[in-house]
Amino acid sequence: MSSPPVQDQFLTVLSRDEAVRRFREALDLSPRGIETVPLGQALGRVLSADVASPIDVPPFDRSGVDGFAVRAADLAAASEPVPVTLRLNPETIACGVSPGIALAPGTATPIATGGPIPRGADAVVMIEHTEPVAEGIAVRRAPSPGAFIGFAGSDIARGEVLLRRGTLIGSREIGMLAACGLAEVSAIRRPRVGILSTGDELVAPGQPLRPAAIYDSNGPIVAAAVAENGGDPVAFGAFPDDAALLEAAIRRAFAECDMVVLSGGTSKGAGDLTYRLVADLGAPGIVAHGVALKPGKPLCLAVCDGKPVVVLPGFPTSAMFTFHDIVAPVLRRLSGLPERTEASMPARVPVRVASELGRTEFVMVSLVDTPDGPAAYPTGKGSGAVTSFAQADGFLTVEALADSLPAGATAPVTLFTPHLRVPDLVIVGSHDPGLDAVTGHLAERGVSSRVLAVGSLGGLAAARRGECDLAPIHLMDPKTGLYNEGYLQAGLELVPGWRRMQGIVFRAGDTRFEGRTAEAAVAAALADPACLMVNRNSGAGTRLLIDRLLGGARPEGYWNQPRSHNAVAAGVAQGRADWGIAIAPVASAYGLSFIPVGEEHFDFALVAARRNRPPVAAFLEALADRAVRDALEGLGFRPA
Repeated sequence: MSSPPVQDQFLTVLSRDEAVRRFREALDLSPRGIETVPLGQALGRVLSADVASPIDVPPFDRSGVDGFAVRAADLAAASEPVPVTLRLNPETIACGVSPGIALAPGTATPIATGGPIPRGADAVVMIEHTEPVAEGIAVRRAPSPGAFIGFAGSDIARGEVLLRRGTLIGSREIGMLAACGLAEVSAIRRPRVGILSTGDELVAPGQPLRPAAIYDSNGPIVAAAVAENGGDPVAFGAFPDDAALLEAAIRRAFAECDMVVLSGGTSKGAGDLTYRLVADLGAPGIVAHGVALKPGKPLCLAVCDGKPVVVLPGFPTSAMFTFHDIVAPVLRRLSGLPERTEASMPARVPVRVASELGRTEFVMVSLVDTPDGPAAYPTGKGSGAVTSFAQADGFLTVEALADSLPAGATAPVTLFTPHLRVPDLVIVGSHDPGLDAVTGHLAERGVSSRVLAVGSLGGLAAARRGECDLAPIHLMDPKTGLYNEGYLQAGLELVPGWRRMQGIVFRAGDTRFEGRTAEAAVAAALADPACLMVNRNSGAGTRLLIDRLLGGARPEGYWNQPRSHNAVAAGVAQGRADWGIAIAPVASAYGLSFIPVGEEHFDFALVAARRNRPPVAAFLEALADRAVRDALEGLGFRPA
């Protein structure tokens, strides 16, 4: 493999607008050809030419109702008091049956909806406006000429342009094409987009997960996003950081596809090969490597012999933001699709959102209704989170020249979907696995819930501001030893939830903890400088318990402060820490030993003004439901 020339753009951070300008200027954004597509595969395709109807629709005059084909002149004098009698012809016209008898004056022919109008008839009377008599039928209303007749070509005329070039084909367009007898259409060819994931740490979904490895989520995410934006995704798989293997895969994708999208290998580490291989694919090569975005700074954009080649950052959130912001618009142009229409709405930001000067930052948020309008809660999971896109409603944009959005500011939220998904019930506060049992029970009964984990104190603040229905809390008053009641303010009511055992988690066989009381175990941990703890985040109820146990001590690991019991247990189970505080069900799930510290009350602060809302009533009923209580007990909790 020859060494590529040094790229001046390598991690020379460009503004977003400059990166987009360079990328698009180097590309031919016209569609990549046309192809004939069977009607059954035309959904979501873009027409490459106008479509004219080869026939009239309907192709003949037909009845719009069940009734009788008549001559309007015969019934000009018909009325309710004085009906007109007509003789019936000896045939009935059904759909698909050609009439055989012309209508003579004074006669009528029974006809079904959609049946062809017989010669001589110029109107149809509804069966409801007639009654049978010995001579035939008596008609009580005088129809106008053309009544209840759909004339040939009244829907679509032969030669009429049915659909215009550039039309995105949906189910309605499929119906129009089928009505004209068209079995295929000429459509803009979907660009073939080769998708590769890179990194020694990647494992394909479905395979065993080895230590220090992660599943490749970027490949499936990018493939789906390509399909959503008009491309034909071609999955090449995940590749380790092996120069020969990776170069062969990239060159194959480049040869077979119209566009190549890779993820991973965009930063300045010695092991990152991707951008070096991309730079050698063709001229002009890399046009931007490093964009002033957060998340998404390591994005690499290249155009090689006319083909776009993109290297997305490895973290899922970074990859998706940069794909949708910069790559998707280009892909849509190549696919013939129109620009996406972004829906947005203003929302209040209840907490300060810090940002980095000089980088445009996208902050994913979940929206909740409040008496003062929508509030936007940052998801706070970081660019490595896979769930962020699925759980967020949209994102805020913090401009490059701002260092934050202050708490209480109102800012536009760009929605991920045109319509906001408003949950029936909003729960903001501490998280607990037992919540899944309750909200799952509600979901089965058609009540949707949104759960935002911001800690007990954060939940109480949200409840006081009216941003949620319920705030899960587990806060012990150090003076009284009582849980939760003393933390309520006016307008909040306490709803008992369940009891859960908090305790010290550690790996089995660790003699510093094995067989000791909680106090003795903490003393042994503090006495050993090599004993590393994992803490909890400030504002969490568990953090208050930890600080009480430590009595002011700050052992090694104190500033390692993850936001969940699971993260604490994972840190201990994987040997990155030796001990921490978590609940018993989580310790069991991770195979850890457990020293009980105390049973705490996981309760709910209810916004009193919302007690009578049906979703809140459903939640309170669920807490008392036998099936929910059994589920909580099965998880290791004791319902209150």
